[in-house]
Amino acid sequence: MLIGSPLTELLLLVGGIVLLYAGAELLVKGASDLALAVGLKASTVGVTVIAFATTAPELFVSLLGAVTVSTDVGLGTILGSNIANIGLVLGVSALIRPLDVSDTVFERHVPFMVLAAVLLVALGWNGRIGRPAGLLLLGVLVAFTVVIMRRIRRTQSGISTAERAEMPDASLRDVAAVVGGIVALVLGSRWLIDGGESLLSAAGFSDIFIGLTVLALGTSLPELAASLVAAVRGEAEFSVGNVVGSNIYNVLAVLGIVAIVRPIGVSPGVRVFEFPALIGFTALLVGLMYRDRRLSRVDGAVLIAGYGAFAYLLFP
Repeated sequence: MLIGSPLTELLLLVGGIVLLYAGAELLVKGASDLALAVGLKASTVGVTVIAFATTAPELFVSLLGAVTVSTDVGLGTILGSNIANIGLVLGVSALIRPLDVSDTVFERHVPFMVLAAVLLVALGWNGRIGRPAGLLLLGVLVAFTVVIMRRIRRTQSGISTAERAEMPDASLRDVAAVVGGIVALVLGSRWLIDGGESLLSAAGFSDIFIGLTVLALGTSLPELAASLVAAVRGEAEFSVGNVVGSNIYNVLAVLGIVAIVRPIGVSPGVRVFEFPALIGFTALLVGLMYRDRRLSRVDGAVLIAGYGAFAYLLFP
């Protein structure tokens, strides 16, 4: 079997999908049990542990791309991934089972998602996201982390002695499930990306296009897998918190770090199409959430249709 052959790439794609599903099952189950053991709400775990874990592929791909290829890869991956998280991940999850949006996520976390999107567009509008902008993004990430930590401390202090006595103990098996899930998600996404990236490169597509399509979809698959499993298991707060948290970390953490390592160039085409698309999808999601604090199956269909239109317009 030749390295880089179609058969090899097909095996990588299939193996990646299998690992993503297995990793999502492990991660959601382990994180859910750990959250219960320490008294955290599912929405908090979804926007922190799971969101950060499923952002690992974006960080790896963006940093590797910035160092070895160009920053177009990283920027395209993050823009495409955030749009796919909203249009595809939440859209499909809501179709499977309507998703309730907790007040905590909507009032405390969604504003940071909106701020991250607006900051990215504002900082990149002059054609370059430099190191000072990267430091600013990481500074906002610190502020977001402080808000999360205060919420966790408030939740912990509100647990009564009787409630604490009834809480199950955290087990090593749950920790192992979370760690194993993270490893499977990262490895699965890597295999999936390797199986598809070479095909587009050989066809002559640009770095930004590859980032927006195969890499964005590949790195969004952990979020998709984790959110779908959570929706099927009836833990919708994981699905919503996962996407909101992932979109925050993608911009503030991933692009913040990449910009410090190597300033990011922003082409006029990105400013004309991808930036407005990101703002549009973010505004649409907030509007749908605000209406009923719920994403219905109709809302899911609207999000998927929007993503389909975005994907269609991407192709030259």
